[in-house]
Amino acid sequence: MVAALLILVVMVGVGLVINPSRQQFDWFLRLRRPAWLTFEGLIPLIWISIYACFYASALLCWNASWSWGLMGGYLGLLLLVQSYTWLICSTRCLANGTAVGLMGWVWGVALAVVIWPHSVVAVGLLIPYLLWSPVGTLVTWQMQRINR
Repeated sequence: MVAALLILVVMVGVGLVINPSRQQFDWFLRLRRPAWLTFEGLIPLIWISIYACFYASALLCWNASWSWGLMGGYLGLLLLVQSYTWLICSTRCLANGTAVGLMGWVWGVALAVVIWPHSVVAVGLLIPYLLWSPVGTLVTWQMQRINR
């Protein structure tokens, strides 16, 4: 129970600390999107699902391994994922988001490989992020090209 609460508190804390201001985010919302991005309204629901999967994955991994090192790996992934929008908005540079998106995906693959021996289910719960991250990175890369 303590681990479940601690993981949740850390996730919410990181989300609150690494978040763009409303003014910064408004700039991001005004950018043009690729024409094929017709599902933008679903993106918040996609991310809520991904964060729920992160939470469950971290908790399963902790229960299987009791490894602070692996929890550090989850924290690193969370910091990369959460810094994506903050970095784009605070620097007004989409290229930064593309780079962080790619780094987050690589970190996620590495984390999945490392936690595989401890919990295959925890790895499975990272799959939604590993599938979605390249889509988000592609969108950001294409936004760079249409928002010069």
